[in-house]
Amino acid sequence: MSDHSREGGLSAPTRHPLNQDDPKFWDESDLNKELERVYDICHGCRRCVSLCNAFPTLFDLVDESETMEVDGVDVADYGKVVDQCYLCDLCYLTKCPYVPPHEWNVDFPHLMLRAKAVKFEKGDSKFRDNLITSTDMIGKVAAKPVISTVVNAANKNGALRGLLDKTLGIHKDANIPEYTNKPARKKLAAHIFDPAKAQKESSKNTDQSQGSVTLFTTCYCNYNEPSIADSVIKVLEHNNIMVNLAAREHCCGMPKLELGDLKAVKQLKDRNIPALYETVQAGNVIVAAVPSCVLMFKQELPLLFPNDEKVRTVAEAFYDPFEYLYKLHKQGKLNTDFKNPLGNISYHVACHQRVQNIGPKTKQVLELIEATTVKNIERCSGHDGTYGVKSETLKFANKIARPIVKQITDQKPDYYGSDCPIAGKHIENNLKTEQEAVHPLDLLCKAYGI
Repeated sequence: MSDHSREGGLSAPTRHPLNQDDPKFWDESDLNKELERVYDICHGCRRCVSLCNAFPTLFDLVDESETMEVDGVDVADYGKVVDQCYLCDLCYLTKCPYVPPHEWNVDFPHLMLRAKAVKFEKGDSKFRDNLITSTDMIGKVAAKPVISTVVNAANKNGALRGLLDKTLGIHKDANIPEYTNKPARKKLAAHIFDPAKAQKESSKNTDQSQGSVTLFTTCYCNYNEPSIADSVIKVLEHNNIMVNLAAREHCCGMPKLELGDLKAVKQLKDRNIPALYETVQAGNVIVAAVPSCVLMFKQELPLLFPNDEKVRTVAEAFYDPFEYLYKLHKQGKLNTDFKNPLGNISYHVACHQRVQNIGPKTKQVLELIEATTVKNIERCSGHDGTYGVKSETLKFANKIARPIVKQITDQKPDYYGSDCPIAGKHIENNLKTEQEAVHPLDLLCKAYGI
C-alpha cells in the first residue's frame, strides 16, 4: 500500500495553495459538498475533539441529527462549525492523519477559511468583526495622546463595557489591551531602514554571520505593548546585530484572513511586501515578536500568492525571534553571558508558533540561562485573535484556557508567559492572580541584565 494512502503515513504534511483565483473556490454549492465530505471524515475519526470548539460543535450536530450521520445535519448549520474555527492550524499539523499527501486531502483550516471567504463575499460579516479586525485603523486612532487616555479609561468602565457588550457584541469581561500614546514605530523612528545608511554600515561590518535584522513591529507591539519591540532591539543589539524597521509597515493581514476578507489581505500584502523585500535585498533577515504575524508571512501569504516571487523571498527570510537567536547559538554567535537566573518558568507555546514547525526554540534559548527551567504548556490559550473578545465566544475561549490555568497554578512558577502577548494576557485574565504574564523576550532582557 502506498504511504500516501495509508492512515498515519510517514510522509511530511504538505500544504496546497488556497486557489482563491479559481471561480470554483467561490461556488457555494461546491463548497457545501466539500464541507460535507470533510465533515464526514472528521465524524468518523474524532481525534481533534480536544482542540477547539469547532469539532465538538460538529460532533454535537451529527449526534443530535435524525440519522446520527453528516447527511442528517442541515446544510444551513454547516456555518456553526465554521464560526468556531479560528485557523490555529493545530488539527492540520498535530492531529489529522488524512492531511495531504494522503489521498483524502483533508485541510480543515483552509476549508474553514474558504467558507469564511465565501460568507464574507456574500456580505454576511458583522460590523463588529469588520471593525475589530481593522487593527491599523483602530491603533492609529486609539494611540493618539488624548484619545488613548479616554479609550483606556472606557475599557475599564463597567457601565461602558456593558453597553459595548449589548450594542457591539464585545464581551464586558474580555481582556482588551491598553493603547499607548507612544507607538513603537514613532519611538524607534531612528531605526527606520535607509538603503544608503544600510550599505555604509554593511561595508564597515565584516562579520556577516551576525548580520542585520529588520523588525516587523506588528500592530500589537506598535500600538499596545511597545516595550516588547524595545526588548527585541535590546536583545539583538546586545548580540552586536544591527536592527532596523521597514520603511513602511501595515497590519500583516492575519485578522482579515481570519475574517475571510481576502481582498483586504491582498491589499495589505501589496503594502507590506515591497518594503520588506527591500530590506531582504539589502541582506537582512526579518523577525516579529507575534507568532501570528510570523506565520502570516512564512506560510499563509505564500499559499495565497504562490507565484509572487517577492512574497516567497520575504517568507524565506522571516524568523521567529527565538528561532533566529537559537540559530546564532548553533553558530557559536549568541551572547550567553547571562547575569540573572530566572528560576522556574511556565511557558505557553502559542499555536501559531507550534505550526511553524521550528521546534521548542524559546525553551532551548531560555534554558541556556543558568538555574533556569522551562516547562512547556502545549495547549491552545483560547484567545485566538478576536475569538476571545466576542460576546458569543468568550465562554468557549475561557473554557479552552482552563487546562493551561490549572498547569500554571500547579507549577507555581517564578514567571509565566507566552510568545503570543495576547495569549499571555488571556491566561493572566483567567488566572485571576496578581502575578502578571511576562513575554519571553522581556525575560531574556532580565537575564542579560539590560
